[in-house]
Amino acid sequence: MKKLLTLITVISVITFSGMSVADDHKKKSADYMPSLITATPLEGRKLAITIVRKTVGTIQRDGKVKHAVRDVYEKDPMMLMRAVELVNLEFAIIAEANNYWR
Repeated sequence: MKKLLTLITVISVITFSGMSVADDHKKKSADYMPSLITATPLEGRKLAITIVRKTVGTIQRDGKVKHAVRDVYEKDPMMLMRAVELVNLEFAIIAEANNYWR
C-alpha cells in the first residue's frame, strides 16, 4: 500500500509540474497553430506557409542571418524551390488532416 501511495504521489508531481511548464510555455508564445483543421484549402496553404516561417524563425533566431539568406534566394532559384518544397510538405499534412476538404 505504501508503494502504491508513493507511486501515485510521484505520478501526480510529474503530471502537475509538466502542466505548469506547458502553461508557462503557452504564455510566452502565441499559438499560431491551434489546429490543422481549416475551412478552405487557401487557409490550409496559408497555415502551411506560417508553419514553415515559424520553423525557420525558431531554428535561426538571428534576424540579420535570416535577411542575408534572402539575398541568396534572389540569386539561387533552387534555394527558393527548396522552401516551396517545405511548404508543399506541410500543406500535404494539412490537406490530409482536413480530408482534402471533402
